[in-house]
Amino acid sequence: MLRKLASRPDWQIALMATVALRLFFFAMAIVFFPSLHPDRALIASNALTENLPVPHGLHYAFLGIWERFDTLWYLRIAQHGYDQPMAVIFYPLYPAAIRLFMNLWVSATVAALLVSTVAAFFAFWGLLRLAKARLSGDSGENAGIGALLALAVWPSSFILFAGYAESLTLALIVWAVVFARNARWELATLCGFLAGLTRPSGVLVAIPLLVIAWQSRRAGATTVRAMIVILSPLGTLSYWGWLWWSGRLSVVDAYRIYQGATLAAPWRGLAESLRLIVGHGDAVLAAKLALVILALGFSLRREMRIEDKLFAIAMVAQMMMYTGRPLLGGQRYVLPMYPAFLSMGNYVARRWNTPQFIALGCFGLINLAWMWAFLDWWLVF
Repeated sequence: MLRKLASRPDWQIALMATVALRLFFFAMAIVFFPSLHPDRALIASNALTENLPVPHGLHYAFLGIWERFDTLWYLRIAQHGYDQPMAVIFYPLYPAAIRLFMNLWVSATVAALLVSTVAAFFAFWGLLRLAKARLSGDSGENAGIGALLALAVWPSSFILFAGYAESLTLALIVWAVVFARNARWELATLCGFLAGLTRPSGVLVAIPLLVIAWQSRRAGATTVRAMIVILSPLGTLSYWGWLWWSGRLSVVDAYRIYQGATLAAPWRGLAESLRLIVGHGDAVLAAKLALVILALGFSLRREMRIEDKLFAIAMVAQMMMYTGRPLLGGQRYVLPMYPAFLSMGNYVARRWNTPQFIALGCFGLINLAWMWAFLDWWLVF
């Protein structure tokens, strides 16, 4: 059955995975709903929670239950723009997409979930393309299925279907790399530009794009055309420039003032994480750090290309560049790290044995436990 599934066109596999996971996470939210009893004081300690709907009824179980943490900010920006200083932390492309979908006469929450679901489809499709084409020594067809499976069970994968920008970031990153690998430089640059408008990690796709473009020098005349990818960081730079021009806080200042996170060298962020884990027994932070290390370890496996390894290293370094609240959201920041899931997929596809499925099952259970904690306002994502 697995072989038959893997033989289907990539877009069909991606569509089936998207529909299945969308319905699954909707169903799990409904199942979790009766057991959710969040502390009202805890909810009130978060921003933009004054007018949240009362947790009652099927409508809330389907939609209102997803209005948590960063989602509230994206909905606010989509409806009112950057009218509050802290909003600058949230990059503009995802709320702009929500606003576009709202023109279809749907609510902001519905629009956010639609954007995330559509983006997840393109992310899965692009990941399948990369898994089949990029992993040296892989025979196969099963590598893409393994990559999707690894991504689907990754602790915090439910965020891909929540009102967050991770699925859009992942989609733009993987398609930028797909287009670059196929020498479609203008499309690669456009995806890289847009990725830089989704999340801070989006701009890092410029690294694999530049490496691939430089490697194309062997093709002679195409090298100059390939170097258009040097423009891909302009997405992030244009957003920063707009913040400066409009007199708003910089992203770094907003993180420091409103999140208590101060920009620092990556090794300082790592040192603070280890101090909190060892000195204060922070089990959640330990789990986040372990997941980041695991993802980096898979990304650096021998079969991965140099541009993939550099991208993964840059992503981890970026995650560690803040002190005060180290690895806040670190479990979901791994989601756009496509090399980790390509490598995991290749690893799983070569074996398909019982220990592999036990490990994937454990990851899936952690994912669901964290989803419950997210919906109960207990764990910040």
